[in-house]
Amino acid sequence: MKSPLVLRDPEVTQKLLEALIDTPGGKRTVSRLARTCRAISEPALNVLWRDLDSLIPIIGLFPATLLKKVRKPGLGLSKEPAEEDWGKIMKYGERVRSVVYNETASNISPTIFPMLSQNRPKEYILPNLSHLTWKVETSGALEQISMFLAPAIESLQLELGPARFANLDKILGDACSRLSLTSFSITSPASLPDTFIVMLSSQQALQKVALVAPGALSSGVGRWAAFLPELKSLQLDLSARTLTAVEGFFDELPSHSGDSTPSSAATTDSGVFSGEELDFSEMRKSTMRLTENSQSKGEFLALRHIHLTGDVANIAVFLSHLSTPLTQLDLVIEDPPDQADWMKLSYFISERFGSSLQSLRISATATSKFNDLLRSTSRGEPTVSRLALEHLQPLPALRRLDVDLPESINFTGEDIEALAHACPNLEELKLCPLARFPVQSGPPKLNLEQLAPLVKHCRQLHSLAVPVNARRASPSVLDSQSTTSSLRRIHVGHSWVNDSLHVSILLSHFAPYLDNLKWFHDRNRPGFIETNARGWEKVAAILPHLQNIRLSERKAASAALPGPKIDPTPPPLQPVPIETVEKGIMAAVDLVHRGVLVKPLTASSGVQWGPKMVDEFIQVHPKLVSVSVDAAPTVAEIAVEAVVTVTEESVAATPETVAASVEARPPSVSESVEAMLLKPDGKQSSHPMLFPVFSLISFTYRVLFAYPMSIPLRMLHVVFDHMPTIIRRPATVVPTNDDISMNALEVRQL
Repeated sequence: MKSPLVLRDPEVTQKLLEALIDTPGGKRTVSRLARTCRAISEPALNVLWRDLDSLIPIIGLFPATLLKKVRKPGLGLSKEPAEEDWGKIMKYGERVRSVVYNETASNISPTIFPMLSQNRPKEYILPNLSHLTWKVETSGALEQISMFLAPAIESLQLELGPARFANLDKILGDACSRLSLTSFSITSPASLPDTFIVMLSSQQALQKVALVAPGALSSGVGRWAAFLPELKSLQLDLSARTLTAVEGFFDELPSHSGDSTPSSAATTDSGVFSGEELDFSEMRKSTMRLTENSQSKGEFLALRHIHLTGDVANIAVFLSHLSTPLTQLDLVIEDPPDQADWMKLSYFISERFGSSLQSLRISATATSKFNDLLRSTSRGEPTVSRLALEHLQPLPALRRLDVDLPESINFTGEDIEALAHACPNLEELKLCPLARFPVQSGPPKLNLEQLAPLVKHCRQLHSLAVPVNARRASPSVLDSQSTTSSLRRIHVGHSWVNDSLHVSILLSHFAPYLDNLKWFHDRNRPGFIETNARGWEKVAAILPHLQNIRLSERKAASAALPGPKIDPTPPPLQPVPIETVEKGIMAAVDLVHRGVLVKPLTASSGVQWGPKMVDEFIQVHPKLVSVSVDAAPTVAEIAVEAVVTVTEESVAATPETVAASVEARPPSVSESVEAMLLKPDGKQSSHPMLFPVFSLISFTYRVLFAYPMSIPLRMLHVVFDHMPTIIRRPATVVPTNDDISMNALEVRQL
C-alpha cells in the first residue's frame, strides 16, 4: 500500500506536522504519529524536538541510574556520567533548533551544569542549535551559556535580572567572536557595557535587534544601528526617558547632525575665515571611506518593523526622525494616553508611513495592566476612557489593526466611520475584544448598527473583534444593499444583547456568509454577565437559518432582474501584495549512487537441554556422647587426738604437820563442784564439759582422802583409763595445762 500523496513530499509533511503541533494537544498527537511507522517517525521526531522550552527533556535522556529522581531530572545527577551515557543526548540533541533556559523557574539544579561541561564527549551537545534564550538572575548562571554557544546559532536572546553582571562583557565578547547572528536581544535593568558597540560591530548580518536596557538610546548605539545593512526589525524601550534622551539617539547621524559645521564631511567650510572658500569636501569624503560607516548609503535602509515602548509623546518624537517605509508598527503605550500627544502621533503615523504601513498594533504597558488589575479587584467603579480614531489620516496599505488597552475601551460611531474611510483595504480589525463592561459602567458606547460604514467601505474585511451594544436596527440599515460584506469571523466578547431575534436579522444582513460567531461564555471569567451570554447563544442558534433565507431571497431577486446575476457564494478575497525579492539558486540536484546489501546475516546455534543429575546422601544417625558421672559421695575422715597431756611433778613426801584439830567430816559434793568450777582468779570456768571431769576429780578426791598418800600420783592415769565410757566419750575438749595444774595443786593442798 502506497503512502498518501501528501506524505510523499517532505516539505508538505513538515508543514502538516508543524500545523498539528500548534493545535491544542498537538505535541501528544505528533508523538503518537511518531510511533506509527518508520516513514513518519523521523519528521515527527524532528518537529517534536525542534523547539524546547526547557533543558529538562535533554537531561531526562540520561540513564535512570544516574538521575537522583527519575520523575524530576532537573534535580541533578547522582554521579558523573560516563561516555556511553551520552548516547541518547547526542542523538536527539542534533534535532534541537531552539531552547529556552529560565533560572527563575527553579526546575534545574545549578550543580548539573559543571557535570555537563566537564564530562561532555563533544564541545557542543546541541550542535544544530539556531535560537537560544537565556533568562538568568545570577552571574554564575550567565557563565554557563558558553557551553551552548554552538556555531550554528543565529538568534541570541538575553534576559538579565536586577543583579550586577560583571562577566557580561566577557560573555558578549565570546558570543560575538564565535557566532554570526541575525537576531540579538538583551533585556536588563542595568546599563549596557561601555564596550557594547565595539563587541557587536562585527555583527553586520543582524536583521533584528531588541535593546531594552538603560544606555540603549545613546548616540553611539543609534549610529551603530542606523548603518546595519540588513537591519529589518528594531525594538527599543522609551519608558521613563526625557524627550532630549530620545532625540539623542539620532545625534550622531549625518541626516540630523547637519552639514554646515566645519567637522561635517559634506560641508565646504574649512573652518578658517577667508575671502575665497576652498572645497574640502572631497578630502573629508576620502577620510570617511576609511571608516565603517562609509559603506552605507543611508540610515535604516532595510528597516521595516519597529517596536517601541513608552509614553506616547516619546514615541511621536522618535517616529518623527524616521523616514523609512515601515510595514509593521508595534506600540506599547501608557494607558490612557494624553489626547494631544495621541493626536500628534496619529498624524505622524499617517504622514510618514501611510503608503507602506500594513500592520498596526497598539497595546498597554505592564504598569497599565497592573493598575487595571488593581481597579478590577477593588470595589470602586471601573475607569473607562475613549481612544479617538478620528484623527487617523488615509492609510491605504493597512491590512491589520489591533488595539488592546485595559482602560481606553470606548469607541463611538465617529471612530468607526473615520476608520472605514482611512483604511479601505482593512482585512482584520480588533478593538479591545477583551474589554469588560459590568453593570456599574453600563453597556459599550458602540452599537452594532454603527458598524455599517465599516462593512460598506472595507470590502476585504473578513475578521472583526469588537464589543458592541447589540439592539434593534433601524429600517434604513436593513434596506441598504451596500451594507453586505464578506465577513467570516466575528468575536463580540462581553457585548450586550437584549433582542436576540432582531440582532440575528441584522447580522444576517451584515454578514450573510458568517460562519464563526464567538463570545465569552466562561462563568469564571471577570466581567461575565449570564443574561448576555444566553442572548448570544440564541443568536448563534437562529443566525444560520436566517442566512439561508437571506441568500435564497437574493438569488431569487437576481434571477428576476435583467442583467448580471448575483452569485450567492462569497466573493473571493483579493490577494495581498507581498514584497518579493528575486533570487537565483542552483537548481541542479546532486545525485549519489549507493548500494545496499540486503542479504541478512544468519547464525546457527545449538542448545543442550538435558538436565544435569546430582546424587546426594544424607547420614541420619544421631551423634551420641557418653558422659560418666561419679555418684559416690565424698567421704572425709577426721581424727581428733584426745590424748591428755600429763605433767609429772615431784612432791616432798614428808609433809609438814601441824597439830590441829580436823573435822573428820568430808566436804559435800556440791561444795567440791563449786570449788572446781572456780578459776584461780575467782571467776567461773567457761568450759561446758568440765562437770564430768570435776565429778571424776571429786571421786578421786574422796579416794585420796580415804587413803592419804597411799597411791602415788603416776598411777592416776590408770584410774582415768578405766573410767566408764559414758564419762570419757563427750570429752572433746583437751584441758589446758593451767586447768590440770590447778587441779593438781588443789589435790596437793588436800
